[in-house]
This record gives sequence, C-alpha cells and structure tokens, in this order.
Amino acid sequence: MTTTAVALSPLPVAPGLPPAVVLRGPIGSLDAYIDAVSKVPVLTREAELALARQLRDGGDLAAARQLVYSHLRFVVHIARGYNGYGLPLADLVQEGNVGLMKAVKRFNPDVGVRLVSFAVHWIRAEIHEYVLRNWRLVKVATTKAQRKLFFNLRKTKKSLSWLTAEETAAVARDLNVDPAEVTEMEKRLSARDVAFDPMPDADDEDGNYSPATYLPAPDADPAIAVEREESESDTTTRLKAAVAGLDARSRDILLRRFLAEDKATLHELAAEHGVSAERVRQIEANALKKLRKVLGEDTL
Repeated sequence: MTTTAVALSPLPVAPGLPPAVVLRGPIGSLDAYIDAVSKVPVLTREAELALARQLRDGGDLAAARQLVYSHLRFVVHIARGYNGYGLPLADLVQEGNVGLMKAVKRFNPDVGVRLVSFAVHWIRAEIHEYVLRNWRLVKVATTKAQRKLFFNLRKTKKSLSWLTAEETAAVARDLNVDPAEVTEMEKRLSARDVAFDPMPDADDEDGNYSPATYLPAPDADPAIAVEREESESDTTTRLKAAVAGLDARSRDILLRRFLAEDKATLHELAAEHGVSAERVRQIEANALKKLRKVLGEDTL
C-alpha cells in the first residue's frame, strides 16, 4: 500500500470548521503512515455533520477527503485485529480504507449516528472479503453462514483441540447455525493447502504428498504398455536373427563398431581382417543395408 506523511495546510472549508489536513506522500513505510494518520485531528460531532452535509448536498470532495482522513486511525485499529490470519497489515489497512470511503459516500448525517459507528460495518466487510480471498488458495467460506462461522469460530475456540459435541452445540446456538455447519467449518480451518507438484526439498512422507503423485501417467494405459513391450520384443528377436544371418566378418565388424563397450575404429578392424579401412567401411554399410531390409527402414 502507499503510505503518506502529514502536512498541515489549509483547504477551503465552511466557516467555523477546523483547518483541513492534507496527507502527502508516498514515503514507503507503514510505521510512518500509522504515525501520520494518528496525528490527524478527530472531528467533533458538529464538524462531522457539517462536512457530511457539504458532501451530500453539494458533492464537496474536500469535505469527503476530511471525513476519510479523520477516520484513518480507526481503520488501522480494526485492521490490527486481523493480524492472526497471516496477511500483511499494510494490505489489511488498505482494504479497510476502501471500506471507509464507501461508508463516507453512503453516510446520512440526519440519521443521528456518528460516522465511526456507521463505517465499522463497511470497513470490516472489505477486510473480510480480502481475508477470504487470500487466506487460502481454496475458498473455505462461500455462503453467508460459512462466512459468519469462519470469523467467529476462531474466536470461540478456547484450544487447538477439536470441539466436543457439547461445545459444537453451544457454538451453533451462539451463532445461530446448524451444528453440522460448525463441524464442517472446523474441518476446513484445520486443513491446509497442498502444492500440486511434489516439494523438491521435502524429506518426509507427508511433505512428499501431492495430487500430482496420484495422477495416472500419460502412458499408463495397459494396452499401450503391452503393445510397446511386444513390439520391442519382436524387434529384438528379428534383430538377433538378422545379425546371426550375416557372414562372420560382417557380423564381427558390426558388433565391434556399434555394440561393443569399447568400440573399434575402422583402422583397427582393417588391420585385424587384413583389408583397407575403406573396405571395412563398405562391409559395415552392406551389413547395415541387410539389417534394414530384414527389419524395415524405420527400425534402424
């Protein structure tokens, strides 16, 4: 999020209202931002109502800005209550600020409540949406009852152990939901995300678990495996028969040129068989031609 520093400079406001505060930035520090918004003066009830009427009746954006600025410290206070979800406080504050701006836009000064009381619902709603979107890769709360359980069950549980039947029933009564929904949400909160692919640095069985491990391989069809095995076996049998059908010199040259662990050179074979290296090459080429004819052009 973008943090801001405070500079006191006047903006045009209605007579009798306190000088407007301008937030300027960015300075890139959450601590500096929190310190800055804590210095913004809190509006009196009369000043708040006057600014709210300026916004409602005349669309005064400067009034809206001052209403937002004066409540930024309240957003920080609410956002800190969601630190237990492992999400950045800066992002929580930013989402809460969005809710605050929505509240300012909808605030009716004639209802008789302070803006802070009206805005708390909008601030929490935006933070809740952010938490639900980012706490897990897989959504854990999609219905209204599940959302209610998600945020209240964590506060209600007094220990890390599973709820007993009596505790589950008590939570269900307090939150006005079915006990089965309490049990289901408890399971979801206790679960954890699992990477699709195996973790390369995992050294235990649980760490090596991944959905990808249990997916069938593309070539796992038994029919295809049997066909491939039979084809390879047939090719090997025909290759052995074809090599056995060569004359002794051709067979020796072919085996030592391609199948021996220490492959011989043309000159080494020429010296052993008493022919030229070119003649060895010709014998090799003729032997390969015979093998291709027996096995088919695509085999070799």
